Amino acid sequence: MTLNQMIYFQTIAKHEHFRLAATELNLSQPSLSRSIATLEDELGVILFERKGRNVALTKSGKLFLEHVNRILDEVTIAQKQMQTLSGNAGHIDIAYVFPLAASYIPHTVRCFLNKPKNENVTFNFHQSHTGEMIRGLKNERFDVIFGSYVEGEPEIQFVPIMNQEMIVITPVGHPLATKEEITLHDLERYPVIGYDRTSGLGRFTKQTYASYGINPNIFCESPNENAIASLVAEDFGIALVADTDTLDHFQLERLHLSDITLHHTVYMAYLKGHYQIPAVKNFISFIKKEETSV
Repeated sequence: MTLNQMIYFQTIAKHEHFRLAATELNLSQPSLSRSIATLEDELGVILFERKGRNVALTKSGKLFLEHVNRILDEVTIAQKQMQTLSGNAGHIDIAYVFPLAASYIPHTVRCFLNKPKNENVTFNFHQSHTGEMIRGLKNERFDVIFGSYVEGEPEIQFVPIMNQEMIVITPVGHPLATKEEITLHDLERYPVIGYDRTSGLGRFTKQTYASYGINPNIFCESPNENAIASLVAEDFGIALVADTDTLDHFQLERLHLSDITLHHTVYMAYLKGHYQIPAVKNFISFIKKEETSV
């Protein structure tokens, strides 16, 4: 059974006449008759019966028409949705790490939607850690992600979008807060709350400690700045974290390292050489232009 056969059948049922249906379909009447005869042979039932010059649906034909109408309605809906996706409208699934949730993602998406022709684009927002986002990107759950760079992913394009300074946070009144200068080695003197070792920043801080020969006492690991800052504010330890807006919500000391300047880079990432609907392409281009202009 073909889509054309269903369209032919539906048209004949509408006109109850082969000649009128053939005229609408721009077919010869013999061709139309042969097509319906082939369909009836395939289905094993008679769909029409003669009534003078007209035809009428049989009981089986009426039942078949209900199914055909639903199928062709779904085809029409699918065509309209695909046509929408091929234009400026469409749907984008993005995922991002926690620090970007408060300001960067909402502001950036709103600016994109405010651009001409983007107002009909819709988004789904997902918050996760980099490892899970990479897996989601590969299985097409996400179109674009924002997180840390991951080595050994040749099929993924990483585009740097921002640098975050790494600072030390301590409880208010902590001894380190009274020092004129603090160094990375000062972290070895106190319990440290670290990032989850499987996260992008967890790997970054671990590599940093190894590079500078630091062996801090990692008291516990937490998934993001919000969780870490809440523990630091309650005097469970100190931490080396990305300087984000999240820290503004906690009573703590924010201290800059005097011996080195550390920055963690956040990336936008998407699959290389992978088909993207225009809305996704436009969003990626928008991000690239925004970061270039900063």
